[in-house]
Amino acid sequence: MKKRRLEIVVLSDIHLGSYACHADELLTYLSSIDPKKLILNGDILDTGTMGNNYFPPAHLKIIRKIFSMASKGTEVFYITGNHDDAFLKFDPFYMSSIKITNRLSIKLNGKNTLFFNGDIFDYSLRYSHWLLSFGSIGFNLALALAKMQSKALDRFGRKKGPVKENEEKDRQCHLAQTSQFEKSVVNMAIDQHYDHVVCGHSHSPKKEIVETEKGDCLYLNSGDWVKNMTALEYSFKRWKLYYYENDKLTSFYRNEKLKSMDVNELIASITD
Repeated sequence: MKKRRLEIVVLSDIHLGSYACHADELLTYLSSIDPKKLILNGDILDTGTMGNNYFPPAHLKIIRKIFSMASKGTEVFYITGNHDDAFLKFDPFYMSSIKITNRLSIKLNGKNTLFFNGDIFDYSLRYSHWLLSFGSIGFNLALALAKMQSKALDRFGRKKGPVKENEEKDRQCHLAQTSQFEKSVVNMAIDQHYDHVVCGHSHSPKKEIVETEKGDCLYLNSGDWVKNMTALEYSFKRWKLYYYENDKLTSFYRNEKLKSMDVNELIASITD
């Protein structure tokens, strides 16, 4: 069967190196598409859990697949998130045909479109919203502060919230946090004159036009491959949310050759 040709595919919050990652399903999805651009929008690796020496062959196959796609002409952008902040010092950096950066700005069908993970709103922006008014310079500074604060919290212990009494309260708390996150992302995008803003981080896939007093913006979130197994796809001048569980054809695209490789073969193919 022919692969689906797409202009852009956005993936985020894959968390390779964690037990929660759905690597087999993601490999099947990647084997079913042929995008011009693949935007990895943060938290692709989970460096916080990789110290447990957990990185099974299925996860290596995802890396191998991405390099293979890049070698065949797909333009790959790796946008850093808070779980893969080890790459922050490389911004911007080219690794073969893969570009590592902390944000990406392009024009799609006349619309100014911003791609970034969104982790910046978890920490430093609670206290320094004014930094964003300085455009990309302010964004980079705020992002650096966010990474520093995140590391400090990890080192000295994060302040834990109260134990949730039940799942419903937990769900309501998550919804409230997600709503505030989306509002902050949209306000920043409108202030910086973006028509579309594409992020991840919240693990909440969404496509919605948000209107504010200052204007409107299309908010897009690619979700994750920990729980939702979702992606964003752009083709024929339209964005759509992809849900793996709703795709009836992915079983025909299982990459049997890649699945059969052992660890040594995978590592050799990646380094080659």
